[in-house]
Amino acid sequence: MSSILTGIFERHSDYKRLENEVETSGFENSDYIVYLLEDHPHSQYMASVQIRDNEQLTTAQNIFHQNSVVKTYLFENMSIEQASYSNIKKYIDARCRAEIHSSPDVRIKVQHDGINSEVKS
Repeated sequence: MSSILTGIFERHSDYKRLENEVETSGFENSDYIVYLLEDHPHSQYMASVQIRDNEQLTTAQNIFHQNSVVKTYLFENMSIEQASYSNIKKYIDARCRAEIHSSPDVRIKVQHDGINSEVKS
């Protein structure tokens, strides 16, 4: 079964350019989906590409990076028919909740003894 590579793109990225590059690199029109918000034409958008082998994965990743991808997700054993916006969003939300985010450097202050009984007067 195939996999789905999904990317979240920056606001200034041009989804038409992404579509063109995906199609000229050998993917069919039925192999990808671009998710757009109708009421916000210049907002962030997502795109999913159906991947069948490692070569296609590398090609799609390169295209995504050239088009200002912010974050990518690979969903294995999923077809493009299963990659509806609500389904993909549900999986991304679950992965984000499961990620352990790195915390800032924490300094632990150790308690010192101060003056103890060994000090002679």
